[in-house]
Amino acid sequence: QVQLVESGGGLVQPGGSLRLSCAASGSIFSIKAMGWYRQAPGKQREVVATITSAGSTNYADSVKGRFTISRDNAKNTAYLQMNSLKPEDTAVYYCYSNVITTIEPTKIGGYWGQGTQVTVSS
Repeated sequence: QVQLVESGGGLVQPGGSLRLSCAASGSIFSIKAMGWYRQAPGKQREVVATITSAGSTNYADSVKGRFTISRDNAKNTAYLQMNSLKPEDTAVYYCYSNVITTIEPTKIGGYWGQGTQVTVSS
């Protein structure tokens, strides 16, 4: 039983910045990886950025150089710093996490947040 709570979404002008946060809670033994995904109207959900517990990161080509993913392992929290935002970044952003729980420590489960709306418009 794991819950992911997102915050930080909203409306911003092109060129502006937002920082999204994702806090995981529940029966957590270890978080193996966290990531941010987004889904724009009429499009499939796509990966934006991922980070492992060791700090290794990957980014979609469309956001490289503009977005930065980070995490605080002690707080079970991931962040997505979004700079130089474009209208094309408008989407619902979802947090995802691979977690080993205290209930089933031999398994890795996947959990999604509820999503937060990011709108980039003048």
